[in-house]
Amino acid sequence: MRRGGFWAGVASTAPVVPGAVAFGLVYGILARQAGLSLAATVIMSLLVFAGAAQFTAVGMWGQAGGPLIVLTTFIVNLRHLLMGASVAPHLRGQPGRWKSLLAFGLTDESYALAISRYLSGGGSREFFLGANLGLYVGWNLSTVVGAVLGGLVVDPGRWGIELVFPLTFLGLLMPLLVRPGTMVVALTSGAVAVTTAAWLPGKGNLVLAILVASGLGAALEGRWTRTQ
Repeated sequence: MRRGGFWAGVASTAPVVPGAVAFGLVYGILARQAGLSLAATVIMSLLVFAGAAQFTAVGMWGQAGGPLIVLTTFIVNLRHLLMGASVAPHLRGQPGRWKSLLAFGLTDESYALAISRYLSGGGSREFFLGANLGLYVGWNLSTVVGAVLGGLVVDPGRWGIELVFPLTFLGLLMPLLVRPGTMVVALTSGAVAVTTAAWLPGKGNLVLAILVASGLGAALEGRWTRTQ
């Protein structure tokens, strides 16, 4: 394994780890307040490692049956299929153990970091792994702290951290807007997400926006390639 690429991947998470840590703290607090034990709260982060799904499960805890929670979190995580399909061409020829390891650690943030690196010609499996691991460690450590503080913080929403993730992803998006086609995809998918948020349940608007972005991006990429 090329250690330089791995540590570069870890270092690349520096701008996004603070956002993950903030949400990890809130997840730990809310999970304890919802009735999960300290062990269950921590184990969920260790094994699931999907913030949106974990927040969804915690929000439904005690109000819905297990099958409904599983189905809802599955829908929330459908975007991982699309992210995986997007990054898969860059992992052709890699051993199955590497693909499995990278798939487990795939998050919105690590995907953005890895795909940006691949598109610039400097991507590697080691970089991808480093990005995954940097976020994994930050998320789980903050989960532990939040779980311990669960009984001490009454209203974590007053911290105003709901702005952290949107600003983080805007920072990740901006370097990718290097071609007109990319800007068209970003603006279109954003418009779809906003206009459908009121009538699509759960995170359905995000799934639809991702599908639109994937289809439009593929069409524009093929057209752009043919004109070169």
